Amino acid sequence: MSEPVYISSSPHIDSGATTSKIMRNVIYSLLPACAMAIYLFGLPGLRTLLLCTLGCMMFEALCNKLGGKPGTLSDGSAALTGILLALNLPPGSPWWLALLGAAIAIVIGKQIYGGLGYNPFNPALVARVVLLISFPVQMTIWAAPTPFSTGFDAVTAATPLGEWKTAVMLTGKLPENLSAGTLNYLTGNMPGSLGEVSALALLLGGLYLLVRKVITWHIPVSFIGTTLLLSGIFWLVDPTRYPDPLFHFLTGGLLLGAFFMATDMVTSPITTKGMLIFGIGCGVLTVLIRLFGGYPEGVSFAILLMNAVTPLIDRFVKPRVFGTMQEVKG
Repeated sequence: MSEPVYISSSPHIDSGATTSKIMRNVIYSLLPACAMAIYLFGLPGLRTLLLCTLGCMMFEALCNKLGGKPGTLSDGSAALTGILLALNLPPGSPWWLALLGAAIAIVIGKQIYGGLGYNPFNPALVARVVLLISFPVQMTIWAAPTPFSTGFDAVTAATPLGEWKTAVMLTGKLPENLSAGTLNYLTGNMPGSLGEVSALALLLGGLYLLVRKVITWHIPVSFIGTTLLLSGIFWLVDPTRYPDPLFHFLTGGLLLGAFFMATDMVTSPITTKGMLIFGIGCGVLTVLIRLFGGYPEGVSFAILLMNAVTPLIDRFVKPRVFGTMQEVKG
């Protein structure tokens, strides 16, 4: 007797992708950035990574227990949120800031909406923006890289974006040494948050995600391409005031946001056309906030704002249902 045939709803072809497998791949892709962060900032960087990751896992388990839900720690989403949160924080963040960020990310950014798959905003970015607005001093103390550092009294310095923004506000033009640090920007030898400092490590991680087909090219390319194009236009108009596109590409959180947070499957559009619109919107907002906003960095705000309009984008680009009647003209 032949095997019985079961008729069910689509999808009928299993790609083999699971939530835990996807989360693991994203975590693997972030390992180069984490390794560079620990190398450049030593024990303070490692401590921030551990506090955020373990904190997010702890609050995830607590929310599941209080809500009577089955455990979800094994899917890796809480650990990934913690890593992304840490990479968005200053290396020497106080312990309470890291744990508070973990609580905000999991409770307010994720569980309050029903858990993974229901959150409209990227949880790690929700926590970063809330912390930035609530604790601007602690969130803008940037340590200069000191490889293999074991202490927490690091020398502080301005980020390249902050240095540019301050110089333009005070003098109306770019600082003289801004373009001299291209190699440092690429390797990570500059002040900044844990995950913003090494463009090379982020590019390697992004390439891994593309090769493994965890993400598609649409959001990263449209996001980065729009940022380069728009910043290039302003640079051509006034190169004494606006940085060149390469500076925007290598500094700040552009690469971290474009490859690892804007591509979040839950909070980004589901169609390729929608992804392109989403990425273009992120790029436009990033440049406008960087050039004309009150903060030197605009990636986090840009992604969250575009997260808010993702349902509208999906509705706008929704493909026509197969078999529906179309108006016949003529």
